[in-house]
Amino acid sequence: MTTRPVLDIEDVVKRFGTLTAVDGVSLSIRENEFFALLGPSGCGKTTLLRMLAGFETPNGGRIMLDGADVSRVPPNRRPVNLMFQSYALFPHMSVRANIAYGLEMERRPAAEIRARVDEMLATTQLAALADRKPEQLSGGQKQRVALARALIKRPRVLLLDEPLGALDKKLRGEMQIELKRLQHEVGITFVVVTHDQEEALVMADRMAVLKDGRLLQCDTPHAVYEHPADAFVAGFIGVMNFCAGWAFSGGVKAGGGLAIAGDLPEGMTDGSAALAAVRPERIALYPSPEIANRTTGTIEALAYHGLDLQLHLRTPLAEKPFLVRVTADRADRRPLKIGDSVEIGWTAGDTRIFRN
Repeated sequence: MTTRPVLDIEDVVKRFGTLTAVDGVSLSIRENEFFALLGPSGCGKTTLLRMLAGFETPNGGRIMLDGADVSRVPPNRRPVNLMFQSYALFPHMSVRANIAYGLEMERRPAAEIRARVDEMLATTQLAALADRKPEQLSGGQKQRVALARALIKRPRVLLLDEPLGALDKKLRGEMQIELKRLQHEVGITFVVVTHDQEEALVMADRMAVLKDGRLLQCDTPHAVYEHPADAFVAGFIGVMNFCAGWAFSGGVKAGGGLAIAGDLPEGMTDGSAALAAVRPERIALYPSPEIANRTTGTIEALAYHGLDLQLHLRTPLAEKPFLVRVTADRADRRPLKIGDSVEIGWTAGDTRIFRN
C-alpha cells in the first residue's frame, strides 16, 4: 500500500442551522487504504461521508480528491461511489443485470459490459448466482451484489455507510473478512462508516474516532486500542476499567487509598484529577509477586463467552464492578463461582492514565 493521499479533508465544517455536525475535521486518506470513520450516533461520521460523496456541501474547509477541490462538485461528476446500508437492488433484475446497470447508463459497449460483469462476478464469487433475482439471495449475497455494482464503475474511492448493519452477528463476522479480501483484490480506497468498534478493528488499516463532530484520534486499530488519546476513546473502543483518583509522580491514587502505578501523560501535575484505566484482558488472576498493581475483589457475576469467561468483581478501586477476562481453559482448571474472593493484578505498563 502506497502512502500517497487520494483524499485530503481540510478543516471541514458542516452546519445544519445552529447545529454543527462536523466541526473542523482534517484527515488524509491514502491510496488503496481501508479507512473507517467510527463514533457514536450523532458524531458526524455519516454527514462527513455524505460530503465526500457530494450529497452535502461543506460550510467551510475543502475536500481534495487527487489534488483537486471537489467540495462543490456534484455526486455524478465525482469518481466516487456510495454504497448504502439498504443495498437498494432492483428487485425485477437479475444479479447480472443489477451489476451491469451503471455501465449501461454510461452507454458502454455491450462487449465491454459483458467482460467487466463477468470479471466482477468472479471477484465477488457470484458467478453461480448470476441469473437469480434479489429475492432468491441471502443477506450476504445481496451485499456482494451491491458491492459488485458499486465496484464495476472502478471508482477512485468507494464509500460504505454501515455496510454490515443489516446482517446477523455470524454473517457479519464472515463479511468483515470478505470485505477486506475484496478491497485488497480490487485495489480501491474504501471509506466505511460504522458505530461497531469490532468491525473497524477487524477491517480497517486506519480509523478515525469522532465525537460531537470533532476528530479525537486517527491511527491504526492497534494504536487506537492500545494507546487511546483520551478517556472517551479508551471507553468507546473495546472495554476498559476506569479508576478515578489523583495523580502523583508514580501514577494515580485511587479508591481505598490504593496507588496504581503507571506513566502520567505529558503535562499532568501531581494532585490533578486523573483516571487510571486497564483493559480486562490485561488483568491477571493470582498475579506473580513482581506485579506492581494488585488488589482483591469479590466475584459478583460471571459471563461465559465461549472463548473466555468475564468476571465482574467488586473491588475498592472503583464504584463500578471491575471486569476481568479469563481464558476458558484457565477457568476450567480452577473453577470460579459468585462470592469467591480473588486477587488480581496488572503491570504498570498496562495502565493508561487520562485527565479527568
